[in-house]
Amino acid sequence: MSATSHHQQHRRRRTYALVASAAALATAGALAAALPATASAGESSKKHGGGYHFNRYQDVQLLSFNDLHGNLEPPAGSSGRVTEVHEDGSTETIDAGGVEYLATHLRQAREGNKYSITAAGGDMVGASPLISGLFHDEPTIEALNKLDLDVTSVGNHEFDEGARELARLQKGGCHPTDGCYTDEEFGGADFPYLAANVLDEKTNRPILKPYWVWKKKDVKVGFIGVTLEDTPGIVSADGVKGLKFKDEVETINKYAKALQRQGVKSIVALIHEGGFPASTAYNYDCDSPGAGDGISGPIVDIAKNITPQVDALVTGHTHTAYACTIPDPSGKPRTVTSAASFGRLYTDTTLTYDRFTGDIARTAVKSANHVVTRDVPKAPDMTELISKWNTLAAPIGNRAIGHISADIVRDGTESPLGDLIADAQLAYGKELDPETDLALMNPGGIRAPLTFAAKGSEGDGVVTYAEGFTVQPFSNTVNLQDFTGEQLIQVLKEQVSGANAASPKVLQISSGLTYTLDLTKTGADRVVTDSIKLNGEAIDPTATYRVATNSFLAGGGDGFPTLGQGTNDLVGADDLAVLEKHLTANSSATNPIAPPAADRITVVQ
Repeated sequence: MSATSHHQQHRRRRTYALVASAAALATAGALAAALPATASAGESSKKHGGGYHFNRYQDVQLLSFNDLHGNLEPPAGSSGRVTEVHEDGSTETIDAGGVEYLATHLRQAREGNKYSITAAGGDMVGASPLISGLFHDEPTIEALNKLDLDVTSVGNHEFDEGARELARLQKGGCHPTDGCYTDEEFGGADFPYLAANVLDEKTNRPILKPYWVWKKKDVKVGFIGVTLEDTPGIVSADGVKGLKFKDEVETINKYAKALQRQGVKSIVALIHEGGFPASTAYNYDCDSPGAGDGISGPIVDIAKNITPQVDALVTGHTHTAYACTIPDPSGKPRTVTSAASFGRLYTDTTLTYDRFTGDIARTAVKSANHVVTRDVPKAPDMTELISKWNTLAAPIGNRAIGHISADIVRDGTESPLGDLIADAQLAYGKELDPETDLALMNPGGIRAPLTFAAKGSEGDGVVTYAEGFTVQPFSNTVNLQDFTGEQLIQVLKEQVSGANAASPKVLQISSGLTYTLDLTKTGADRVVTDSIKLNGEAIDPTATYRVATNSFLAGGGDGFPTLGQGTNDLVGADDLAVLEKHLTANSSATNPIAPPAADRITVVQ
């Protein structure tokens, strides 16, 4: 469902003309109770001829976004841009994101809409830039409070520091080890985090609220929040200790029944799991080939099995943009949305509430993504918040740790930044143990590019600690393990098989390791065994290889169980410290690091 980047041109209409409503009904299928000729979407009653006229239908505005990841300031490089496709098929990129602009866009969108809800699909925090991550994401919670966020689901990154820290973000209080950062104690989130499918192993109960009901006058909308069931596979073991994660569909269906029993018929699911649209353009119409044909990935099967009692799905996790319809189990189209990531987009969905039934008139649902452009005034309260936390972070963040000659991006199957990080970990591994042979880095652990243009006053080409922190914010350690050659080959095949078969995770590799990735084949065969070489020699299945990885991969994370089977473990330093050491040792203002060629993996398509 297309939209342009110009918010003013596409302000959501709150009242639908009779002709438009009838046309929508004709094309989308009849409502259980069709909109009558006297229907209007306004307040519940208006004085009329000495009495009152009842308005059956009320438009409810649902504004949503997902995967903010603490990006309070405009994200750098490609992380701060979106692609728009025009009617003639041409595309353009638009700079987007930053909470100063997001706040303005949301506030403008709410103008004139008395029935407006703002919801999020998880990963509001975690993997955050220095301004938020250095302070355990308290700044982001403060920003979300100012954004008037009403409710969010948990995402996998909400568990990066464990359930106890998540509870602190919800309830408030100073950090247990770092204490308070300002004179005022941290107040926590003004909005509820929903975690319906995350249970305490001991009590078998959700660790946070499973659902929440928004009420205004006689209108009620229930929200159920879940995160992806596979969270333990992509979060460190410490982060999910003592927790179990249940099936998304079963959980949502369970609590939809509970809400129905309470008389709440209008229900929205907030799901931290997503899909992959056929186009990267934020305004791609993924319904154009036919309902749901333009999107693939886990959310499709989830959406097809969630009870028809749920009226719309706000999703996330995949950092992609879509406003699609996917048929529910009864075959009726249902809106499924995602607003990319990092605050670059927000979704505006119109839910038409039927006061007679208490339910959403599903065929009247409209939804579109809008760009958080940077051509609107900055919200002063957000500018003040960013300034406050930047002042506290500046002594640490502004320190120069290296120099680069051009942007070092994280894009592509093999990225220049991935190569740089793997090389840094190999060099560090050799310091710990000269027998270290290679390093492997997970692409999901690289959160942003290194950009040549100065972000502040440091000068072009200077890499600051804050920029390095934004690239690698997880505080993983760099670990060494021994593997047989046979295990190493299996690790590379796990990139495109098993848990990663449908959505490959191609590891970034250090200098000296080469192989061919043949995407014309299927499953594990896509990694061509005979092509795997180290320093020009074929991998010996019976030999032992010393491998450097971060602690997340060393625990078998990201669908690499074989990496959890290494021996002779040695735990090293923080991965960001390792990157800093490499940049400092190998670059200077007069001799900056150039982007690596990213030519270690030969991709056949």
